[in-house]
Amino acid sequence: MKRSLVAALAIGLLGTMLSGCAAGKATSPVAVAPAISGTMLPPLAQPPAEAEPAVELGHYAPDFTLSTLDGDTISLSDLRGKVVLLNFWASWCAPCREEMPLLQAAHNAYSDGDLIVLGVNMGEETRRVVAFASDLALTFPVFPDEETSVGTLYRVRGAPTTYFIDREGIVRQRYVGPLTTGMLGTILSGERAYPTP
Repeated sequence: MKRSLVAALAIGLLGTMLSGCAAGKATSPVAVAPAISGTMLPPLAQPPAEAEPAVELGHYAPDFTLSTLDGDTISLSDLRGKVVLLNFWASWCAPCREEMPLLQAAHNAYSDGDLIVLGVNMGEETRRVVAFASDLALTFPVFPDEETSVGTLYRVRGAPTTYFIDREGIVRQRYVGPLTTGMLGTILSGERAYPTP
């Protein structure tokens, strides 16, 4: 009788512990945006002589227009005067999911408009994009690009890929892989931007 009671209690305790591990949604890790001292992505002393847009570093970024999940239409050219972080991602991409809290933290930290974070999904149905953005509580502009027209325009070959575009609309860096706080900070401060100011 005593053994049965002990076994029942042990099973009950184990069941409670296991159900607690599985209960609720997985929460995203908390991320902290980098602190930028001085001008974010300092401008070039000499703008590029070539005015033709191209995705190469040091050239003017190709323009595009997409609709956000909220139905707002945004064109890259409308964002001149702001630093733009253009991130290409997919919901099935684990590194993309890992870096999203950092992008959200950057969006929150620079909500005064110094930095505009744009998230472009690569080729998935809008319902998947909506579910992903909702699951991670993303508040920066997220765009479904079902036809991958912008991803093709920017020659994206893997996810995540991030472009950094300065206030003049010039591509200053392309980073393939998940961003870290340190890397984001060095690029935005201009230390890892190209060409260097």
